Amino acid sequence: MSARKASTIALFDSADPQRPIAWRHGAPVPLARFQSHVASVVALLPRQAAAGAMINLCENRYRFLVAFAAALSVGHRVLLPVSRADRVVAEVEIANPGSYRIDDAAIDAALKEPSTAIVDAQIPADMTVMVGYTSGTTGRPKTFPKSWRAVNGCSARSAASIRMAIVDKAAPVSVLATVPPQHVYGMEMSVLLPLIGNMAVHEGRPLFPADIAAALAELPRPRVLVSTPVHLRAIVESDQAFPPVDVIVSATAPLDRQLATAACAKLAAELVEVFGSTETCAFASRLTAREEQWRLYEGVRLEPRETGTLVHAPWFDQPVLLEDIVELLPDDRFVVRGRSSDMIDVAGKRASVSDITRRLLAIDGVREAVVFQPEAEGAGTIRRVAALVVAPTLTARDVLEQLAPAVDSAFLPRPLLIVNELPRNELGKLPRENLLRALRRE
Repeated sequence: MSARKASTIALFDSADPQRPIAWRHGAPVPLARFQSHVASVVALLPRQAAAGAMINLCENRYRFLVAFAAALSVGHRVLLPVSRADRVVAEVEIANPGSYRIDDAAIDAALKEPSTAIVDAQIPADMTVMVGYTSGTTGRPKTFPKSWRAVNGCSARSAASIRMAIVDKAAPVSVLATVPPQHVYGMEMSVLLPLIGNMAVHEGRPLFPADIAAALAELPRPRVLVSTPVHLRAIVESDQAFPPVDVIVSATAPLDRQLATAACAKLAAELVEVFGSTETCAFASRLTAREEQWRLYEGVRLEPRETGTLVHAPWFDQPVLLEDIVELLPDDRFVVRGRSSDMIDVAGKRASVSDITRRLLAIDGVREAVVFQPEAEGAGTIRRVAALVVAPTLTARDVLEQLAPAVDSAFLPRPLLIVNELPRNELGKLPRENLLRALRRE
């Protein structure tokens, strides 16, 4: 084996040029046609020395996939801002001189003229191929570069985890995702999976139950739905009929067993919840409707620390520290016991945000709740606890009266606001800035 081949990993599984890699306009796109589309986009990309980072703003998943592959083939990394808002994208451009934007219109124009040029499908294993950003939940977004070795190794194990839940392990798999490809989870489960082999992704990103059902009906089985707890709850609570789904994949927020069980029944599917982060990508999974414990991907090892947990993986250059506190169990399993940042302090007393939230959710009539600690209003003042609660039949006083016997008075949320819905972002997360904005509106 040559030195180059030893240090590269193929951009896509090319064993069968006719295997579907995507579903577009209701029809499969074979790998050979995908390669010609990638070559067409390569011709559009800037090649000056300063260029080297693509900001991929494509909303259509197939166009995103083509642009991603084109960038890698010419040695460009792909930047994944937390939002497509102009201000956010401009900040990314400033931080990455020589970066360039690409969008659906540019890719669509290129796809009209497929190329016969050869695409370099051997990507250096150590090349940084994408840069993920934190969602802003804990403050200013941070960047997390990923090598091709890292994302390829992680996605291969995610694919294996999904296939374990499919009866026909060798069958071509159809994937539909409700999450944007710009998010690391969306990248892993709807962009990288089709590249590594025998999975084809639907080009769309349906959000409403009727649209999800219609998109699923376009795909042959086995079908995989990549989604989030927010979307799954909407599916469960809808009257929409759905074609059977073989596997549901969920991430971005914890999924409770009751919702997991209801989603499995609604879609006649097995549900695989994946555990990971922007820092690590996915590294564990579980069948949430049937088990609490997480199972580590092959080769992954956890090392509990006082400040969190070190994640060791064969595709990491060095271990990654997460805030999650875990309890290790036999057979490469673990359970999550909280986060090091979960503890809050009020006037010298300490309590767990998760515990207060759990007690809120135990109140009859409370559907959703989030507890957090805003900044102190002035020097020398005490940082109070705040909460947003979805409880259509209750008042704030009702909730506080029922919560008071279970929580130290220092940790009773003040203010506690009754809201119609929690201020989630498009991934179902609750960025801190959204929570603070909701407080200010009141």
